[in-house]
Amino acid sequence: MRVGIVGLAALVSLFMFLSVCPAQENCEAVYGSGPGRFSLATGSPGELGLLKALGDAFSTRAASSLCWKKAGSGESLKLLKQKSVDMIMVHAPAGDEKKAVEEGWGTLRTLIGSNEFFIVGPPSDPAKISEAKTAAEAYSRIAQAKAKFFSRGDNSGTHQKELSVWKKSGIDPSGDWYIVTRTFMTATLQRADSEGGYFMTDSSTWVAEEKNVPGLKVLFRGDKVLVNTYHALCVPGGSTPGAATAAEFIKFVASEEGQKIMREYGKDLYGQGIYNDAAYAAQYDD
Repeated sequence: MRVGIVGLAALVSLFMFLSVCPAQENCEAVYGSGPGRFSLATGSPGELGLLKALGDAFSTRAASSLCWKKAGSGESLKLLKQKSVDMIMVHAPAGDEKKAVEEGWGTLRTLIGSNEFFIVGPPSDPAKISEAKTAAEAYSRIAQAKAKFFSRGDNSGTHQKELSVWKKSGIDPSGDWYIVTRTFMTATLQRADSEGGYFMTDSSTWVAEEKNVPGLKVLFRGDKVLVNTYHALCVPGGSTPGAATAAEFIKFVASEEGQKIMREYGKDLYGQGIYNDAAYAAQYDD
């Protein structure tokens, strides 16, 4: 009987642990070691180290620990809706983010910063996209030349932006020249480098990885449609154990201290900041 009671107690304890700490499962990394545990899904800000800088700074003030779950914007929104994470940092289409707020499973939608997209490719520029006037024209030239183009194909914010540009060009890309990788930003950029193709990368990743992809150069930039704004969203208050801490983290990122980290991150590593702050991003926000 004692064995049965002990076994039951162990099961109850395990259930309680999983109920209280779902955010800590399958973390790509954890920043901070405080008891205020919360989880955050995002892609490039985690890959490039910005999330660590923000998480470490916040943890010293809020006695928190941040579990990063690596996911593109589309997958991050799904995780938020399922309450599998406490918050997200995304550059999804504005309509998708606003729908989350309207339906009540996403709250505290907050503009936190921006970067932009570059279309990179081999210096020889076989499709002559450097002569294009718009991003849609650049894509049209790639399709007409049947020049190798790499797509993440993962419903990430980058992939969704890419699809919107193809739509503007009136082209449904297909064929051997259009290569879907289903990998994250850095991995796809490196493949474009090794195979001599075009790819649309965000400026932050480009600054961080340019030295590692010598076979690529920026061939098109500057179209306003390529500006890439980031927002944070949180689950409704009380719906997960980490919701309250996540909400405080969003406030921290939007504060002057958090925004200073945002706009200065990367200067010591790359000689320039790799994200713009919310004040700059506001002129492009939907």
